[in-house]
Amino acid sequence: MSSVSRPLNDDEVYSEMNKMVAFIKQEALEKAREIKVKADEEFNIEKAKLVRQESINVEEQFQRKVKQAEVKQRIMTSTLINKSRLQVLQARQEMLETVFSGAQQELAKVPEDKEKYQKLLVDLCVQAFVHLNDSRVNVRGRKADLDLVKKAVVEAVEIYKKDGKQIEATVVESSSLPDSVLGGVRVSALNDRINVDNTLQARLDLSSDRMLPQLRDTLFGQSPNRKFYN
Repeated sequence: MSSVSRPLNDDEVYSEMNKMVAFIKQEALEKAREIKVKADEEFNIEKAKLVRQESINVEEQFQRKVKQAEVKQRIMTSTLINKSRLQVLQARQEMLETVFSGAQQELAKVPEDKEKYQKLLVDLCVQAFVHLNDSRVNVRGRKADLDLVKKAVVEAVEIYKKDGKQIEATVVESSSLPDSVLGGVRVSALNDRINVDNTLQARLDLSSDRMLPQLRDTLFGQSPNRKFYN
């Protein structure tokens, strides 16, 4: 006996439709969850990338600022060191000038002792005669020393001639040396084309140049950068 299918009544149709709707809704929910999970994963990945990139940017900016600060610090340190060195050099130069000024003041007192000064003038004249090695020379001194210079030249000529040499020494009165030379004589030959400056100031300048390294060592100690010593 065969069964005959019958059409669904309204309740049955409604029930089947609800089942279909529920199935579709379930599928939609699952699909929505998959989409949300995937979106969350992609969001987290992108967020991590952005955070990492920002971290890199912040680190790079920090390193740049650190380098800038280091460069600024080196420049400032170098500037302070150079300034300090200049101050030390200036102080040393002022001390040397004080020493030389004191020596100059002492030299200015030499002519006060006429007897010793007279002997000194003789020695200075003889030394100049020997250096020039000429038979005719001109001798100049300060106006205040004119009489002493004349006496010294006479004595110096006698001493010079003891070695069998001839010399004619003329004291030039028309063009005396300035008081700033402190004393001494300036002797010339060959119509004043060559001369020996044996003034006290010239001798002081010469001695100062020669003794400057030794004087610096005495006052300030030996420089650690100096490799050679006399």
